[in-house]
Amino acid sequence: MSSQRVKLHIQERHVVMENGILQVTISKPEGIVTGIRYNGISNLLELKNDESNRGYWDLVWSKEGSTGTTGISYVIKGTNFRVIVENEEQVELSFTRMWDPSVDEGNLAPLNLDKRFIMLRNSSGFYSYAIFEHLKEWPAFNLPQTRIVFKLRKDKFHYMVVADNRQRYMPLPDDRSPPRGEPLDFPEAVLLVNPVEPEFKGEVDDKYQYSCDNRNLNVHGWICFEPPVGFWQITPSNEFRSGGPLKQNLTSHVGPVNLAMFLSAHYAGEDMVLKLKPDEPWKKVFGPVFIYLNSLLDESDPRLLWEDAKEQMLIEVQSWPYSFPTSEDFPSSDQRGSLSGRLLVRDRYASDYDMPANGAYVGLAPPGDVGSWQTENKGYQFWTQADADGYFSINDIRTGDYNLYSWVTGFIGDYRYDSVITITEGCDIDLGNIVYEPPRDGPTLWEIGIPDRSAAEFYIPDPNPNFINSLYVNHPDRFRQYGLWERYTDLYPDEDLIYTVGTSDFSKDWFFAHVTRKIDDNKYQATTWQIKFKLDNTNENGIYKLRLALATANVAELQVRINDPGTNPPLFTTGEIGHDNTIARHGIHGLYRLYSIEVPGALLVEGDNTIFLTQALATGPLQGIMYDYIRLEGPTISDS
Repeated sequence: MSSQRVKLHIQERHVVMENGILQVTISKPEGIVTGIRYNGISNLLELKNDESNRGYWDLVWSKEGSTGTTGISYVIKGTNFRVIVENEEQVELSFTRMWDPSVDEGNLAPLNLDKRFIMLRNSSGFYSYAIFEHLKEWPAFNLPQTRIVFKLRKDKFHYMVVADNRQRYMPLPDDRSPPRGEPLDFPEAVLLVNPVEPEFKGEVDDKYQYSCDNRNLNVHGWICFEPPVGFWQITPSNEFRSGGPLKQNLTSHVGPVNLAMFLSAHYAGEDMVLKLKPDEPWKKVFGPVFIYLNSLLDESDPRLLWEDAKEQMLIEVQSWPYSFPTSEDFPSSDQRGSLSGRLLVRDRYASDYDMPANGAYVGLAPPGDVGSWQTENKGYQFWTQADADGYFSINDIRTGDYNLYSWVTGFIGDYRYDSVITITEGCDIDLGNIVYEPPRDGPTLWEIGIPDRSAAEFYIPDPNPNFINSLYVNHPDRFRQYGLWERYTDLYPDEDLIYTVGTSDFSKDWFFAHVTRKIDDNKYQATTWQIKFKLDNTNENGIYKLRLALATANVAELQVRINDPGTNPPLFTTGEIGHDNTIARHGIHGLYRLYSIEVPGALLVEGDNTIFLTQALATGPLQGIMYDYIRLEGPTISDS
C-alpha cells in the first residue's frame, strides 16, 4: 500500500490524478477518462479507440411526446473544468456543461451536467458521480438512459465476472462481426461461427445474458491474467438507480466493456422512461460509484481477484454514504434520517394470527400508487430486507417525502403504508407494527407456482443445441439461454399446454413463458393453455376469485374463459399489456402485474372444470407473458 500523497497535474488538454498506486488521465475540459495506468500496464483502456471512446458518461434523450425507449445518444462532454479539492488526501475534479438554449436547443438534452472524479490517498481506484439538473423554465423532454462506460483493452482483459456462478472467458469483439459472427433474431444476439479462439465456435453471445437485478448488482468486472489485474465497478448503494431492487440492468459484456447503469428502460419498456413535464424542475445525483483495481502479489490464480473485489465491495457498502464528496447535493450521513418498524402479514386463510413478514423487501420511494416504485425513475429509493421476525430498519435516507412500500415472497400483491412519511435531518422514525393484508377473498382451492415475482420455478427447457452459451449449461439461471421461446413450438407443435391440478407438476409441466406458436417462416398463432381441475361441490350463487400474478408481459393480451373456449367476449381480458421484452432478453421477470378476476359460481360445475388462458396477440415470436403465480379461491365463508 502506497502512502504517497495524491497529486494533480494539469496539462493543456488533459488532467492527471495519481496517488502512487494508479494514475488516471482525463481529457480537459471534456471529462473523459482516456488513460488508467496500473501495475505496470501503461493503459488499461483500449488504446486503439479514440480518446473519447474509452471511459465516459453518456445519455439518451428524446423530445417531449416521443414514444419508445430510444432517442438521441451522445457522450457527455464538459466545456468547463475546475478543481474542487486538491490536497494530499484527496483530489476532486469537476467537468461541467451548462445548457444554453440559444445553441443547444434541439441538439442536446436540456440539462446542466456536472461530472465529478475523486481520487483518495491509499485508494486503489477512483470514484465518479454526476449531478443532472433541469430548470423549470426549460423544455420538457424524455431521458431513457444514462450510464458510465469503460472500454478495456481487448488484448488484456479476457475473463469476465458478474457473480460467483457467472464468470467465464469471453469471446473477442471481432468475433461478433461478420464473417466471424452471424446476427440472430435481434442485433444484440450473435452466433459465433468462426471465432478467433475455436473454443467459442457455435456459441451465442448476447450482452443481455449477463443482466442482473439491482439488488445483486454491487460489483462486476474483468480480469487480466498477464499480469494479474482486476478492473471492477463497485456500486455501493442503489439509492440513485431507477426501478427499485428488482429492476434489471446490464453489467459487463464482450468488448471488453464495463458499465455502471443508472437509468434504463430494460425489462420494463416505456413505463420506465424518465419524462420531465413542462415547468417541472428536476435534480439528481447519480453515484458515486467506485472503479476498483486490484492485483496479486504472488503467482496464485488470478481469479482470486474476484474474492478481493467482493471484500472491497463490502467495505464500500459499509462506507455509504461517503463522507468525501464535496457537492452540497450529496448529503452526508448526519444530514440524513432513518426509519424502522416491523411488518406483519394478515391472511386469515393462512393463519389465525398475524405472521412476521420474513425476508420481505421494504423500501421508501417517492409517493405514488401501490407498486409504483417499480417504474419510479426521478427520485431516490431506499430498500432493505426484513429479518425472520419482520423487523426492518432503513438508514441514511435523504430528506424528503416518501411512501413506504413492500412485497413479501409467498404472498401476492403490494403493500403501501397509508401515510406519506417525511424524512428530516437526523430523524429516527419508528413505525412500530404495520400490517399487510394481501389480496384474499376465500380459501385456496388450488394454486400453480410460487408467489415470488419470477417465473424461475416453472419448466425451463434445454436450449436448441445450435444456440448455446456454455456458461448456462446445468446452471441455476438456465433461463438465460438464447432462443428458449422457440422451444415452445418444438414441444407443443400442434396442441397447447394442458395442466391438470393434482397430477401435473409446475416445475415440469408448466412452460416458463406463454408465447406464440410458429407455424411458418413469418407466421405465428395465438396459444391457449388449459388448467383442468375438479370441484367436489360448487356454490352457484357465490363468487370465486381467480388471481393471476404475471412476472412479465410483452405486447400481449391475456384472455380468460371458463369451461367454454368459444365464449366471446371472454370472461376477462387484460387488453394489450407490456413492453418488458423479457423473453428476448433472457430474463425471468419484468414488471409485476396482478389481476383479480371474479368468477361467478354459475360458470363452474361439480366435477371437471377447465380454465382457458389465451395469449391472443401473435404477430411475432417474442410476444407473450410469464406467470408468477395462479390461484383459484373459493367463495368467502359468508358466501358459502
